[in-house]
Amino acid sequence: MLKRTKQNLSSKVNPKLPLVIVNPKSAGGATKGNWSGIASDLRAHFGAFQVAFTKSGGDGITLAKEAAENGRGFIVACGGDGTINEVANGIMQAGDTEIEMGIFPSGTGGDFRKTLGIPVEARKAAKALREGETKRIDLGKVTYMNSKQIYESRYFLNVSSFGLSAEINQRVSSNSFFKWLPFGKTLKGKAKFAYSTVQEVLEFDATLVNVIVDDGETKTLQTLNFCVCNGRFFGGGMKIAPNAKIDDERLNLINIGDIKTARILRKGYKLYTGSHLDLPEVKDALIKKVQVSPADENESTRIEADGEILGTLPATFEIVPKALKMRIAREEN
Repeated sequence: MLKRTKQNLSSKVNPKLPLVIVNPKSAGGATKGNWSGIASDLRAHFGAFQVAFTKSGGDGITLAKEAAENGRGFIVACGGDGTINEVANGIMQAGDTEIEMGIFPSGTGGDFRKTLGIPVEARKAAKALREGETKRIDLGKVTYMNSKQIYESRYFLNVSSFGLSAEINQRVSSNSFFKWLPFGKTLKGKAKFAYSTVQEVLEFDATLVNVIVDDGETKTLQTLNFCVCNGRFFGGGMKIAPNAKIDDERLNLINIGDIKTARILRKGYKLYTGSHLDLPEVKDALIKKVQVSPADENESTRIEADGEILGTLPATFEIVPKALKMRIAREEN
């Protein structure tokens, strides 16, 4: 079915049917191999739909934008957090605030689906899409410096960050790094992330940045990891922002200051339980906007959003209230 389905569906568009945008490379390529089973579960527990497959990075944005402009009322992202981010950005670019988005998880991390309460098991996820409720959620927006030294903006649903997390994501996505390891080919998913985390913790140093929160005074602070959160989880299950809400018209700022390597390794479990906020090196705040620039103008600091490396500082992170209609799991009584 995957080979016979064309990416451009303009000649067969039926706006009354949901469009499922699938990243076949998600879950380490398992989505492609498992697509017939995934499609069967979707049809049985969700209903009729049309499908379009991404071929490379950015395709999710293009496909979602075209679908929204062609009158598609319901667009579902099938993949990981990166695919979800692209589909949301495509819908936002189309400018139609009534387009509804759904998530059918098929990725490695799946952090944002945890905040929405979407099950990971295919049949349950399909049923949640069918029986879920529609809710307007906030989005984050980050404006950053791209590789051409031009300011560019991107919406994020979950978390945008820099520091340790961005460097870990860069390492995880670097095939050239892992292919030189004797066991590199055997590392998949969370194991690959865990190995990258340990390596970066051992090598990474805290940095100084200038920060302006909600148009206040400029402050200089030390950061090992700087996270601007709309959702609660990132990094393959870390509960980085336990108090974050997707509909409170605020972003949750989490700054992890200069914490020593041994202490990180010893206290790292707290990131998964959400209890790290009681550490003296960790500060959190609810904000609407934060502007960040490196204290050293010659320093290049990478930024990621929803697990994808975008560009570098300086950057502005801001809330976009009630920006997107999202199908979420209905709470059980």
